[in-house]
Amino acid sequence: MGFFLKNENTSMKKIFLALLVLALAAGLTYTLMGNRPTAPLVSLTSIAGQKTTMDALKGKVVLVNFWATSCSGCIKEMPMLVDMHKKFSPQGYETVAVAMSYDSPAFVREYVAANRLPFFVTLDTQGELAKAFGDVRLTPTSVLVDKKGMILKRFLGEPDASELSRLISEALTA
Repeated sequence: MGFFLKNENTSMKKIFLALLVLALAAGLTYTLMGNRPTAPLVSLTSIAGQKTTMDALKGKVVLVNFWATSCSGCIKEMPMLVDMHKKFSPQGYETVAVAMSYDSPAFVREYVAANRLPFFVTLDTQGELAKAFGDVRLTPTSVLVDKKGMILKRFLGEPDASELSRLISEALTA
């Protein structure tokens, strides 16, 4: 290899070095960005009858929160999720609360009404959304999705409010 470069002209050396730099840059980009999974392109119907898809939410930063009315951690984190939604929704942030398949639809509707949840709430009656987002079984589980539909972070349990706020803010300005 040294002999090859030693006997070639300067332009060939520059081409070789440029290709090497491009290959290294591509590898670094793949390592940093390419191995992040994308959010599943599922359809969503809210308990109010609104319909959307994860594809339609591209361009927004979205927190998909899997919860249940019987989950004490879910109930504890809900006021923080409401605060985050109120703070960031004017900037292009959306919260999608997914009630688990084992949760009573009547209990979910009652909780949403009593607590005036300001975001999109859906019932995962068949467990299809939980399965699509990585077979979610434990609540609370939240998945933060960037504007391009890439998963930024998965939280098992209650997310730290300051970390979540920072990640949302960074994703909104990216």
